[in-house]
Amino acid sequence: MLFNNKKAWKGVILTLITIMAVSMLAGCEKSESADKQDSSKVVATYKGGQITEKELETQKRIISFMSPDYAQLVNMNEFQDYLVKQMIAFQYLSDKASDAAKKEGEKQATQVLDMNKKQMGDKEFQKALDNAKLNEDDLNQYLVQTMTAMSDMTSKVTEEEIKNKYEETKQDYTVASLHHILIGLQYGDKKERTKEEALKIAKDVKSQLDQGADFGEMAKKYSDDTATKDNGGEYKNFTLGQTGVSEFKEKVLSLPLNQISDPFESTLGYHIVKVDSREETPYDKLTADQKNSIKQNLGAAKIDNFMQNDLKNIIQKIDLPKSTEAPAEGTGKDKSSTEGTNGTNKEDVNKTEGTSGK
Repeated sequence: MLFNNKKAWKGVILTLITIMAVSMLAGCEKSESADKQDSSKVVATYKGGQITEKELETQKRIISFMSPDYAQLVNMNEFQDYLVKQMIAFQYLSDKASDAAKKEGEKQATQVLDMNKKQMGDKEFQKALDNAKLNEDDLNQYLVQTMTAMSDMTSKVTEEEIKNKYEETKQDYTVASLHHILIGLQYGDKKERTKEEALKIAKDVKSQLDQGADFGEMAKKYSDDTATKDNGGEYKNFTLGQTGVSEFKEKVLSLPLNQISDPFESTLGYHIVKVDSREETPYDKLTADQKNSIKQNLGAAKIDNFMQNDLKNIIQKIDLPKSTEAPAEGTGKDKSSTEGTNGTNKEDVNKTEGTSGK
């Protein structure tokens, strides 16, 4: 319940990569399907290559396959424009990658595919691909290419950069043991309550706690945090970087130990916490996984920097078909993509946002 960290759609490509396997990128080996003659319209050209309409459509199906929530966005003009630019960036970077990065990209792609087959089962995995009008080669080529680019950029991250990033985000590595009660705006079996209703319950719970009620028993009775409700609301040795609920993180960092907070609001509802212990993790005590996570994020930032500063000098022309589909309600207004024979101009490319998202 505390892991609510939804990214904006403009970070979706890299987010999907993370979902599939922490870090990945697309490869150099062409798949059998990629070797087939592609006579579809060229929608983008760049120094060293081009993107066809068929390749773009395959990429859109891959995005929809990996995250069905984004299926309604893939035909929006703005999304297509952004997607083709990311395709150019990843293809260009993977082509320029070192042999070691290419080898690592292929290795990671195989691991991701094997992991997903194991989780879904071979038959269900193949059925899902069939329903998406994809084959395994399509997905593998995407993963190898993406992972290769990511691997190459990550290999350029220095120890000093990792240390500096840790200093910027060291609060994320604070480890706390705490008790938590959430009075959610959503609770039970898709039931909902208003903010006013949630706050009223939270104030009543806080009043009972002030009068000596046991925090654990109150959590079992009232909390909508399904992760800890049954164990009395306890988070033991919880690393604060694991949560995307900023209000929760800030309260845990600032609340005096063993003091019960007043109800405080987040997008999830109202929280009450009691922090039992809290300790910063020094750099030399970070785990290998934590250091690797910082390194991966810095690799993604290098791709973001490439998108922001270098891509405009590589793209020669973008000529996308204009979508006639309106975005689904709630996805925002569609914006025009780069059109026509004039292709992408520098102003358009400069507006391209990076891959890292927030």
